[in-house]
Amino acid sequence: MTGTRVWCLLGRKAGDNAQVRALAAELGLPAEEKRVVARPWELLVHLGAGISLAGIDRQRSSPLGPPWPDLVITAGRRNEPVARWIRHQSGGHARVVHIGRPWAPLDCYDLIVTTPQYFLPQAPNILHNELPLHRLLPADLREAEHTFRTRWHGLPRPWIAVLVGGDSGRFVFTPDKARKLGADCDHLARERGGSLLLSDSPRTPAAAGNALVSQITAPCYCYRFGEAGENPYPGFLATADEFIVTGESMSMLAEASSRGKPLHIFDMGDGSTAWWKLRHNYRYKPLSHRFAMCFGPRRMRRDVGKIQQTLVTSGRANWLGQETRVPSGSAGADDELAATAARVRRLLQPS
Repeated sequence: MTGTRVWCLLGRKAGDNAQVRALAAELGLPAEEKRVVARPWELLVHLGAGISLAGIDRQRSSPLGPPWPDLVITAGRRNEPVARWIRHQSGGHARVVHIGRPWAPLDCYDLIVTTPQYFLPQAPNILHNELPLHRLLPADLREAEHTFRTRWHGLPRPWIAVLVGGDSGRFVFTPDKARKLGADCDHLARERGGSLLLSDSPRTPAAAGNALVSQITAPCYCYRFGEAGENPYPGFLATADEFIVTGESMSMLAEASSRGKPLHIFDMGDGSTAWWKLRHNYRYKPLSHRFAMCFGPRRMRRDVGKIQQTLVTSGRANWLGQETRVPSGSAGADDELAATAARVRRLLQPS
């Protein structure tokens, strides 16, 4: 495969980008990253031909032109039309690997890499993995520890990393939920006699982030997304003794579980309260998500509880507030990543 040209399509979601980069790195081939900036009306492209650049901002996106790649790796709805357009421009030469759940017909892709949260069928071009792809190399973790450790080395151990996501699909991270998360984290840290290493994300609403921090009285190193300085997330993964992760983020759950440390999942759901009784569920995103889950085709549905339950029932995680489990090993995602890369290499072999 010497000389193979690989393009990685990157969008606005860090979790999608991490999976694309992980697969590209595992392939061991030179890869060129192409940043795709979607326009507000990009969804309309999916309702049309779906092979178009009409849904992206060409001026703010990376240039796309010949020589065309041999392989395109993509993830997320917004990049799908772009990936298909590239293959069309290449005369059908480019192989397209999509990570997650595609909106386009399944036979539009040479390989789809998916997880149990989606309801995709068994098919020759679909690879089912247990967890989202990620690649945490020992050398990278050592470098992250060296880079960041001094920021919190004076805080008492154990260090409990709190990885906070936010609004996603039907999940709305309200200030009330954030206060509960903050109180639960603070209780665990004080019970352990340790400290919190807290980081939020671009999806964390400002009001929720403020409410969370207001409940912390234990020793804490806190990073709010958008602050000056480098995001310490890699350092948290490298040095934390335990993890607390909001349950809507599949990528953060996968990365934290791979560390083989106690992992606590914070339930972002609404409990036993009927969804229609809660005002926050009438916002556009959660309401449209519920309609899509109810009336859309089965393959468009998503249930993150499947991955959460896999981690809990296998002993690799527990719900925050329940008895802490100490995993006997990591999640085995390295094997899944290697197997996925092997499938992609077979795509690139001459037929």
